[in-house]
Amino acid sequence: MKLFLDEGVPKSVGLSFEERGHQVIHFSDAAEPGSPDPLVATISMENDAILVALDGDMRKIAQQRGVSQRRYRRLSLIKLSCRETIAARRVAAAMSLIEHEWALADASSSRRVFIEIGDSFIRTLR
Repeated sequence: MKLFLDEGVPKSVGLSFEERGHQVIHFSDAAEPGSPDPLVATISMENDAILVALDGDMRKIAQQRGVSQRRYRRLSLIKLSCRETIAARRVAAAMSLIEHEWALADASSSRRVFIEIGDSFIRTLR
């Protein structure tokens, strides 16, 4: 998998993915601080990466625009709705599910993943 970490996502989250052999693109390597969410979503799609975000607005973009507008139809998102201090631990705990969902999406024509990880829940939408 290739992942794009949005601004504000702890580096420890990226390390959780890298430890499993996944490629991580850090926000600071691809965008300017304060870049608007639609630009961040576009950068993620152009890099064929799953966007990992703490930002609640990214969920709205994925749900509202991802389904109805062609521009965001390929947007994959892992939305971290958990406390930032436990984000890496929650991602590590959900890793096998994340990898499974990506394998299913990668084999389909839509090739889109939406996973939300909270303090006490993990939700996927297909």
